Amino acid sequence: MKRKSERRAESRKRLCAAKREEAEPKADIHIAIADRLYFAILKQKIRSSSERHCFCVDDELSYENFYADFGPLNLAMFYRFCCKLTKKLKIFSHAKKKIVFYTCGDKKKQANAAYLIGSYAISMVNTQVLPFFLSPCRDASFGTCMYNLTILDCLCAVHKALQFGWLNFSNFDVEEYEHYERAENGDFNWIIPGKFLAFSGPHPKSKIENGYPLHAPEAYFPYFRKHNVTTVIRLNKKMYDAKRFTDMGFDHHDLFFVDGSTPNDAIVTKFMNICENTDGAIAVHCKAGLGRTGTLIACYMMKHFRLTAAEAIAWIRICRPGSVIGPQQNFIEDLQSSLWAEGDLYRQKLSELENGSSKMAVTGILSGVDDISINGKNKNIARRTEMVSRV
Repeated sequence: MKRKSERRAESRKRLCAAKREEAEPKADIHIAIADRLYFAILKQKIRSSSERHCFCVDDELSYENFYADFGPLNLAMFYRFCCKLTKKLKIFSHAKKKIVFYTCGDKKKQANAAYLIGSYAISMVNTQVLPFFLSPCRDASFGTCMYNLTILDCLCAVHKALQFGWLNFSNFDVEEYEHYERAENGDFNWIIPGKFLAFSGPHPKSKIENGYPLHAPEAYFPYFRKHNVTTVIRLNKKMYDAKRFTDMGFDHHDLFFVDGSTPNDAIVTKFMNICENTDGAIAVHCKAGLGRTGTLIACYMMKHFRLTAAEAIAWIRICRPGSVIGPQQNFIEDLQSSLWAEGDLYRQKLSELENGSSKMAVTGILSGVDDISINGKNKNIARRTEMVSRV
């Protein structure tokens, strides 16, 4: 029989072990992002201590799904997370503490948490060695998922968006984003700021139908004018008279194809031609402004910015959740190599035209030839050259 002192010693050991376990909870994954910043996937919630500050956004930032889709979280949620984390890292009382961002939710919550912390630390983390970033995100279509987009694809999309200046939180208006993404306020989002606005299709008149707000073309005029939207492209069946846009000075184009389907080559080519020769921003819509709209914008992004199909889909969904569904995903992937080749050729021709215009101007001056004939050609060249800055 153990003596009383031995029993007390064993009890103290068990108590110390329990305290250590509480202080350092077991994590399925525990990754150091930087000297003070950690990401953990835990089995249960944990409390902050004198050595660490812990926080979780599982219940704070939630994805509003269409069907079985669950992420990635939209641009406003990503922005709010970045603000929250940056503030925690700067608080004086946390100066000597480890900052632990954790999730203890299901696989869907884990995927969104990984996307948030990975995007935040995109410039510091070697994502290739973090296997949970390969977790899939499914589309918003009803039924079996036909295409696997990963968290890594989302991180690569954020990285490209930073490179091209599409993502700039120094001038990002989160209140405006959240206001206009709501159906009652227009249901639209910028995909490429100053170039592509994706929006839900207008109706003959503004009204509430079955509890859902519908907007007439006139509802969009003030915002379009303020933000230099000059062209509207409709991809669904005619539900309003295009003259309501053209009479007010907006260009309008119809490129109809069936809801949930993919465009033929002629539609893709015409869409590219319109976008490559348009001054100002382009507002694109189908019925909901998700599937067909996202598909064609993704094609443009692959051609002119050499994004992969997955990066294009991921960025569009971050900006406008639910975009690009079903077979449209595979269609975009199948077009990737050909659109890259077309884009390379397009940029090469523009470069040649730009160089040619300079040579022509010098030749005209040196030969003393009246430059009226040269100017006639240069106007077209200047127009094409100007497009390089917009591409």
